[in-house]
Amino acid sequence: MQQLTAEGVPTPGGKTKWTDRTVRSILTNEKYKGDALLQKSFCTDFLTKKFVPNTGQIPQYYVEGDHEAIIEPEVFEQVQKMIASRHRGKNRYSGTHLFSGKIRCPQCGGWYGSKVWHSNDKYRRIIWQCNHKFEGQKCTTPHLSEETIKEKFIIAVNQLLTERKQAVKDFTAARDTVFDISALTAKQAELENEMNLISGMMHQALRDNASVAQDQNEWSRQFDALEQRMNDAKSKYESVSAEITDKLLRQSEMDEFFAYLKKQKSAVTIFTDDMWLSLTDHVTVYDKNDIRFTFRNGTEI
Repeated sequence: MQQLTAEGVPTPGGKTKWTDRTVRSILTNEKYKGDALLQKSFCTDFLTKKFVPNTGQIPQYYVEGDHEAIIEPEVFEQVQKMIASRHRGKNRYSGTHLFSGKIRCPQCGGWYGSKVWHSNDKYRRIIWQCNHKFEGQKCTTPHLSEETIKEKFIIAVNQLLTERKQAVKDFTAARDTVFDISALTAKQAELENEMNLISGMMHQALRDNASVAQDQNEWSRQFDALEQRMNDAKSKYESVSAEITDKLLRQSEMDEFFAYLKKQKSAVTIFTDDMWLSLTDHVTVYDKNDIRFTFRNGTEI
């Protein structure tokens, strides 16, 4: 955001200042992958031509391949997964560094951040410490150098590899059961049908009110009741959809984890970014001699 603002790049609305909301709207806009969501807004009064956002009052229609894509659909879907992963815990994932949101302080439950020591001399180095170390809580967990993190990680990965065969066997046996979403998708479809039914009733009420004289008090009472039903159904739908998304994201992560694990045939000697991202869920630092790596399959070493 800061860079886009500093470089004078205009926002889609022609403004000069970029915000989180503007960036998010671009990252989640289906138009960039060639699709279109129709009826995002609708007219509530045909005389004044007033349009309001459609939050479920009338049906929406999703059209795939509506126009030429700017980015590949696979890239768009990967971005959605990354956005979803940012909401798994308070201050968890930032994406600014490999270790951001990955190293946990057990004393406060917060996360480690990077600090530069001796920034202006030959002893310059980057260390990681609890972000609350010098705040009110003053956590006493130790700082770690990037070299230490990488060295300990390699040791943990090599221990993990000794248990690889059994882990792969257990995952293969349980995968389809653990990540089954059939019941959730059935519930999602049920709620979607309910929302479509209520949406049709609301749409009809709006058309009637725009074309035929109504008792406005009675009309408002009935419409408010429909709107409450819609909000309740929508809340349940979003909850189920979030659960489905979380399961699919977790399944994707686990598939990636075991695919990487299976292809690693020999002991690890060199730290790589790909290995860290594919295998690690988080690291918990109790003290310098007690650093626990939790891998994506739940194994703690």
